Amino acid sequence: MRVMDYLATRAGRATRIVTLLLVVGLARIVCPALAHSQAGGPAPGIPDIAALPHATMTFDAKQGQLILDLPPADLPASGAGGMAMVSSPVYQADVPASCTIHSSRASVLDSAGRELPKVFLHHVHLSDAGHRDLFLAGTLHLLAASKETPSVAVPALILGLPVTQGQRLITWSMLSNETPIAHHGVHVRMVIGCRPVTRGMFGSWFPLFRAYPWVMDAMFPNGRRPRSDRSFDLPPGRTTHSWESRPAIPGDIVGIGGHVHDYAVSLDFTDVTTGQVIWHVTPVRDSAGHVLDLPVTRFYNWHRLGVHIDPSHRYRITVTYDNPTAHVIPEGGMGSVAGLFIPDRGTRWPDVNIADPVYQQDMLELFGSDSGGTMAGMSGMKR
Repeated sequence: MRVMDYLATRAGRATRIVTLLLVVGLARIVCPALAHSQAGGPAPGIPDIAALPHATMTFDAKQGQLILDLPPADLPASGAGGMAMVSSPVYQADVPASCTIHSSRASVLDSAGRELPKVFLHHVHLSDAGHRDLFLAGTLHLLAASKETPSVAVPALILGLPVTQGQRLITWSMLSNETPIAHHGVHVRMVIGCRPVTRGMFGSWFPLFRAYPWVMDAMFPNGRRPRSDRSFDLPPGRTTHSWESRPAIPGDIVGIGGHVHDYAVSLDFTDVTTGQVIWHVTPVRDSAGHVLDLPVTRFYNWHRLGVHIDPSHRYRITVTYDNPTAHVIPEGGMGSVAGLFIPDRGTRWPDVNIADPVYQQDMLELFGSDSGGTMAGMSGMKR
């Protein structure tokens, strides 16, 4: 059965598939992706990825799972000022077996290996150490999770994110503790469902599509602070921010979703070259302007895989706000879109260019002064 027939006849399940995949992309929006190096050495002021400390990644062939364990850390109790937070260093992790990722689940374990409530997980990231993102010259984000992120799973024979044995990934996390009890030797684990790459005629057919997450942000190309989100101050009245770029390779966007803050009135993804508004969404808000929901859209149907993206075209994200208050809301605005991208057949995903200024700025932000350590009393910190 062709995949489009499958998707058409199983529309309800397919919608959930795209929604779950968008959760991965949207997790990245709230907790931005990382940057990395490649052969040829890092630029001045940027650490060599090969010299980073190691996280452990193993492959359970029987279960078809990659197991990523970050080194343990001590998590202090919350203080009088609020919750305690611990940001890990950036670690490298080598993929032990070639496979295609089709599911992921993140958890926090104590020193005895017992699972703690997921509220202790502020966020965890996993990024490719050799390939760029679709619209941005920074690194290719693979997976992310926070305490709100559900387990993600898609049909392993239809969609998969390919990784190869020996591929160097980078990962980092942040833990948070709002309780008066300290925890010692706590670590983050990601269990990643990954279908082994098999030889032979039938093995080469599956998954039917190699799929990758992508993201665009109105404040690209770089954030303002190390490991920060890309929020902006929101003055009274109407505010619009936008950013545009060309995709690195051609392919199809299967589904799209977004992330905005309160008082947002619209979010758009536009083909600037043709003038076509590919996606326009109005947030579902309550009477006070608080955002309740941002609908997700699937572009595939019985006769197409999605919206085709052309590297000769420029694409723009635009977010618009209307702040009804009489004062500036610090870091009150944000606008991002994310989705699932399937490259054209035979298209090779591009490597990072370590000489690109955007890449280098990503790296400098990643390895900033707050790239690891403990923060206590963060009651005013945005979550």
